[in-house]
This record gives sequence, C-alpha cells and structure tokens, in this order.
Amino acid sequence: MQITFEIHDDLAAQLTLADQDPARTALDAIAIEAYRAHRLTSYQLRQLLGIPGRYDLDGFLKKHQVWLDYSIDDFERERALSETLRQQRQAELGGEADRGAGNEVSAPSAA
Repeated sequence: MQITFEIHDDLAAQLTLADQDPARTALDAIAIEAYRAHRLTSYQLRQLLGIPGRYDLDGFLKKHQVWLDYSIDDFERERALSETLRQQRQAELGGEADRGAGNEVSAPSAA
C-alpha cells in the first residue's frame, strides 16, 4: 500500500531534522503510535520498519522514548516465580549432595 500526502515545505522542515527523510519520519511516527496503542506487536513493528532484531528494536524504541509497559504487578509476578525456581533448584542441589554423600571415598590419613 502506498500513502501520499502533502505538507507545506515550512511545516515539513519543522517536523523533520535536516538529514532525515520526511517519508521515513512519517512512517516511523505512524508505526510507533500503532505500537503504543497495542495495534502492532513488536514483531510486526520490526517487519514494518525493517528492524533486524529485538535488540535493535529496543534501541529504536528508546530513541523515540517508547518505554515498555512493565507494572509493579509484572515485577511481583516475576519475583515470585524467581523465588519458586530458586527454591526448587536449591532442593535439587540438596538432593544431589545427599546422594553423593554416601559415595565419597576418603583419603587414608597420614599417621
């Protein structure tokens, strides 16, 4: 799809920096707004703008002051999950230590 619109030159100059392509600037702005409104996923945004990877997308979004939606509830949910996983891992490591205790070979003492 191709979209064409006209903007008076003096207004176009105010909307973009001297070295920026006005068409690309408009596309970026439309895509960013759609992403903010949750009408585009991060994958769709990358496809639309030709951004190769998630890391590159993070940089692009930071540059345009688009921050992740990450609430205190998200943080608490991840904290609880991390604690559960840590406890499970500790239990696994404790069980391995118990099983290995009976198989230890002691070195002869020097007397």
